[in-house]
Amino acid sequence: MIKQGDTMVPLLTALVATLFLAGCDGGAGAAGKVEDGGDEPAIPVEVTTATRGDIFAVYSGTAPIEAFAEAQVVAKVGGEVLEILVEEGQVVSAGQVLARLDGERLRFEMQQAQANLRKLERDYGRNLDLKERGIISQGDFEKILYEMEALRASFELAELELGYTEIRAPIAGVVAQRFIKVGNTLPLNAPTFHITSLEPLVAYLHVPEREYRNLQAGQAATLRVDALGDVTFTGVVARISPVVDPDTGTFKVTVEVDDATGRLRPGMFGRVDIVYDTHVNALQIPRSAIVEEGGETLVYVVEEGKAHRRPISTGYTNGSRIEVIDGLSDADRFVLVGQAGLKEGSRVSVINDTAAGDATVTDASAAVL
Repeated sequence: MIKQGDTMVPLLTALVATLFLAGCDGGAGAAGKVEDGGDEPAIPVEVTTATRGDIFAVYSGTAPIEAFAEAQVVAKVGGEVLEILVEEGQVVSAGQVLARLDGERLRFEMQQAQANLRKLERDYGRNLDLKERGIISQGDFEKILYEMEALRASFELAELELGYTEIRAPIAGVVAQRFIKVGNTLPLNAPTFHITSLEPLVAYLHVPEREYRNLQAGQAATLRVDALGDVTFTGVVARISPVVDPDTGTFKVTVEVDDATGRLRPGMFGRVDIVYDTHVNALQIPRSAIVEEGGETLVYVVEEGKAHRRPISTGYTNGSRIEVIDGLSDADRFVLVGQAGLKEGSRVSVINDTAAGDATVTDASAAVL
């Protein structure tokens, strides 16, 4: 007689063996599907189309901003400083009095020279009458004439030196520095003020000689200064040196900068861009879309849900945009984001294609199928 417990053990053993074999068969089938090359997953990308607009060829350089004209004002006569009429930062005009020196001694010397001159002028008048009557010789008369002219020159010199006690601005501009104080006794040629003209401000660029044929006077320029943020100032190429420095291989370009706001100051460090050529209505794409592969410059163009390598020829670059000369049309949809993982024929899922309209749905659907 067979017991119930003895019957259950063989049945359970057979059931486990059957399930194990079924699992092995299923695993082999799945592995075989992968090995047979099932559909690869679509790579999500963002696409866009090229735009058109003017693009410029630009030479960029850096240079400190300088004043076109500046003057170191010195004392033309010695003396004690009696009065200072301007301070640093003040705008002055050419000929304006900046300070006054003690001029008493020079005033007395001028008055003395003036008195001597008047006396000799009276003597000259009397001797002129005597000469006409033949009482004095021509030589004696000319001697008096020469003495009178010498005294006149002495008087004018004394008058000029007295005028130098008023220290005047030789140019219009801004008082950049004051070197004197009231009560100082100045020697001859002592520095008193430094005046800087802010119109125009200039930047001197030292440009490599390979750019010589590209730059010329009259070209437009822009200038930016880190200290003033994103403010852009306009300028123009005023002059180009006709010689190249053999030691550095550069030539000097003078850019005059227009600063209607008065915010620029000499000594600031500027970044200068000179526009030397323009391509009108050029085809442009973002630089971030470009891929460098095997020495080729290319983009990935999306067609029927797949990415295809498209070699292109590029031209001018302005900021984040680059000109496409050949290899791409206005209607081509190229990958803007996600191209790093692509290869020829990769399936893609377009996630933003607003330019292509309903084709977005088709591409996305094809990628999922």
